[in-house]
Amino acid sequence: MNFRVISRNVGFALLVSALFMFLSILVSVANGNDSALAALMISFIITFIVGVFPFIFVRKNAAITLKDGYIIIFLSWLLSFIFGMLPYALWGGPFTVVNALFTTTGGTILGDVESLPNSLLFWRSSTHFIGGLGVVVFLLLVIPNSSPVRLRLANMELSSLSREGYRSRANKTVIMFTSVYLGICVLAFVSYWLAGMSAFDAINHAFSVCATGGFSTRNLSIASFHSDLINVITMCFMLLASIHFALIFMVVVTRSLKPFKNPVLKFYLSTLVICSVITALYLKIGQYEPSWYRAFMDGTFQILSYASTSGFATADNSAWPLFPCLLMMYVGVQCGMAGSTTGGLKSDRVMMLFKAIGRQLRRNIHPASVSEIKLGNRIVRDEELYPHILYIAMYGMLLVVSVLVCMLVGSGGANAIPATISSLANVGPALGEIGTFGNYGAEPAVAKVIYCLDMFLGRVEIYPVLAACGMIFSRAKR
Repeated sequence: MNFRVISRNVGFALLVSALFMFLSILVSVANGNDSALAALMISFIITFIVGVFPFIFVRKNAAITLKDGYIIIFLSWLLSFIFGMLPYALWGGPFTVVNALFTTTGGTILGDVESLPNSLLFWRSSTHFIGGLGVVVFLLLVIPNSSPVRLRLANMELSSLSREGYRSRANKTVIMFTSVYLGICVLAFVSYWLAGMSAFDAINHAFSVCATGGFSTRNLSIASFHSDLINVITMCFMLLASIHFALIFMVVVTRSLKPFKNPVLKFYLSTLVICSVITALYLKIGQYEPSWYRAFMDGTFQILSYASTSGFATADNSAWPLFPCLLMMYVGVQCGMAGSTTGGLKSDRVMMLFKAIGRQLRRNIHPASVSEIKLGNRIVRDEELYPHILYIAMYGMLLVVSVLVCMLVGSGGANAIPATISSLANVGPALGEIGTFGNYGAEPAVAKVIYCLDMFLGRVEIYPVLAACGMIFSRAKR
């Protein structure tokens, strides 16, 4: 491993965090030097010094290997979480070290979000914005164009199964991701502002919705605005942020809807429609909503919120019947498309799993037949399919182990199961007392640490983490 190139690129990731800490300081000053100013200034100084250190004392080295890339991704995310929790931990209040780390990784322990100073609320949303685009894309901005590992790192944020209808190089990947991501953020901000939000609320919710993170400045999330227009705007941007960014980019560039004929997108949208309709029917027929309009509005919003891993809320799902809640958990496992800001398994892998099951059933019924898996006009080979099926298996094993450990440390099964599913998918809210209007404050500290690890693995994905850990441990044994 090349420690020089690793330290410089990890330092760059920390400087990105330091930049947003500085912006949070400006928010504090604009609000009359609120109570988080000192915590943010100390955090900024520490993060900036650690981040800039390699650029001063380590010579630039353009050579980078795939192994270095995996270590860079792993350490960048890990250290971003650790340094990102400093403002919370130093500010105090409900933020113990564990609670601060839990909040940084994407969960919430806050019963009263509105009690936080505006600067800390801005930092809270900023961590979503940073994590949404992905440290991978930030690093692609600084890794030399000539490096053969650049394309490999780009592929970590994509799936070959989603690329039906377009081709791209690593350079184009950076352009597509950043332009679509920033475009969604800007459009969301303008839309929220025009719909009646204050500029501060609009920028915070824009950060959260483009990153499909879901942190709100209000205790009741989107529901606190009592506006169907804001609800619809949020649904539109949650959907956009959960679609493969390259498809959106190609639609805008070519001015054609042809890229949206992608089979994975059709599968994802079909799942959303079916689950939303079933949820709405349950809510209205069971008299959980007063009208068909309200049933479809709230049902569709919550299904899309969980599928996009945003976690925004317009209704309290703790009062809903079990079956719609199970549908929400299912879409929270499947989630959106690869190449978006969503977590979870991704619709790409789930679609391939269903196709693989169908092929195996056909082979059992007709052993002599030749059965192939097709994605649009392309045949998916077994060697391409195998890593995705294996990933689903590892995801399931991690889910079971996490649930068992959380139950052993005192989290009840009613919380441990949905909380683990939600954490692995990076959704945020789960069911019951940790549902849409609840929080994880009462969960055991050890369970919160497990949820943090699940959120980390769910966002970075299992393969890169395993590869990085394997290289670190193998080097330590030498």
